[in-house]
Amino acid sequence: MKVLILPDAQAAIQRAADIIARTVIAKPDAVLGLATGGTMLPLYKALAQRHRDEGLSFAKTTSFNLDEYIGLAPDHPCSYHHYMQEAFFAHVDIDPARAHLPKGDAPDPQAASLDYEALIEAAGGIDLQLLGIGQNGHIGFNEPTASLGSRTRIKTLTDSTRRANQRYFASFEETPRYAITTGVATILSSRKCLLVATGEDKAEAVANMVEGPVSAACPASALQFHARATIILDEAAASALKLTDYYENVHPQGQDSIFD
Repeated sequence: MKVLILPDAQAAIQRAADIIARTVIAKPDAVLGLATGGTMLPLYKALAQRHRDEGLSFAKTTSFNLDEYIGLAPDHPCSYHHYMQEAFFAHVDIDPARAHLPKGDAPDPQAASLDYEALIEAAGGIDLQLLGIGQNGHIGFNEPTASLGSRTRIKTLTDSTRRANQRYFASFEETPRYAITTGVATILSSRKCLLVATGEDKAEAVANMVEGPVSAACPASALQFHARATIILDEAAASALKLTDYYENVHPQGQDSIFD
């Protein structure tokens, strides 16, 4: 696990954008796993700016988002379909036919979950999976106690996750209780993982992920098993780590080492 610590959130976002841009330039038809949430908004803005200013093209890429709320149609203002359209897809040249999200309004969510997993496999798997982390250690909507061998499926959301997402809905009661999410094993099957966390409110979850035991109590800790996982943090998100001196010695100022 490569841990890169940047001075602040802006620097962390730019470093993550560097890695994604480098991936797409090296492999224009890359399969990207995408994420949502507040952390990703400035990252998508940075990538869109590189598209406008530097010609970074997503025309040949394929994308698969991690999750979607069950019961929300794609045009619902709180759906992740809507989030992705507003935050990213409308600002770059990605082919809409190549931009995939789970079908939250599918009549049979279980069947839709299986179909989504099969679609990822048919695309050849994920080249680079982008991730955030919840305050309880979830990745995607794989909540604590989620099976580390799980594939795309339906998950019940914890109250803490619903409270964190309540700001997007009219009330806690209207915040969805269920979602379709790619599983931990699906995430671990990606060729590379890139997790971005900023802010002191993520510090405990980050410490459990990086330095804690691998446990379903912190699903993100499964990334310790991934051969090519990069964790990008600002100093606030890294503040609970015990081995910060080592990470900064290996990767000063969040840069790659000579052996990367």
